[in-house]
Amino acid sequence: MNSLATTAAWLLPLCFALGSLPFGAWIVRWKTGQDVTQMGSGNIGATNVLRTTGKTAGILTLLLDIGKGLLAVFLADKITEGNPLLMSAAALAVIFGHAFSPFMKFKGGKAVASFAGAFAYLTPLPFWSIAILFFVIVAYSRYISLGSVCGAIFFPFAVWLILHPSWPILLAATIAGLFIAWRHASNIERLKNGTENRFEWRK
Repeated sequence: MNSLATTAAWLLPLCFALGSLPFGAWIVRWKTGQDVTQMGSGNIGATNVLRTTGKTAGILTLLLDIGKGLLAVFLADKITEGNPLLMSAAALAVIFGHAFSPFMKFKGGKAVASFAGAFAYLTPLPFWSIAILFFVIVAYSRYISLGSVCGAIFFPFAVWLILHPSWPILLAATIAGLFIAWRHASNIERLKNGTENRFEWRK
C-alpha cells in the first residue's frame, strides 16, 4: 500500500500536468497570434478553435486533447500494472488538469475531449456506446453541448450496466460525468433560452 501511495504521489500530479497543456490556446496563438479566450465562446476546446480558427486547428486540438487523456490512463495502466484505483484517479486527474490549467491561470476547457481519451482507454465499450449516443444527438440537433451533456449524464449508467466494474472505475465515471455536465452549465442555460450556437462544419 505504501508503494501504491508513493506511486500515486508522483503519477497523479504528472497526469494533472499532462491534462493542463492548453493545446487549443497554443495552436490558435501559433496560427493567428491571438488569444482564443477572447474569441468566440472563449473556450480553449476544439469546438471554439474550429469556429474561430478553422478546421485544421480544430481537428488538431481535438486529437491532442483526446491524446492526453488516453496517454494519462495508458501510463497509469503500464506503471501500476493495471491497478483500477490509480487508473481511475489518473483519468480524473487529466480531466481536472484540462479544466483548471495552471497555464491558463487555473481556468481551462470543458474537458470533453480529455474525458473521451481517458475513458476510451479505461472503459472502451461503455465509452463507444455513449459516443454513438453523442453523435446521434449532435447529428439530429446540431448542438455539440447537448450531445456532451447527455453523454456525460448517461455515461456512468452505461459503465455500470455494461461492465459492472470495481468501485474506483464506477466512482470515477460518475464524478467525471457529473463534472462534464457541470462544466456545461452556461451551455445548458443557452439551450433553455434558444441562444446556443449550432454546430456547422465550416471554417
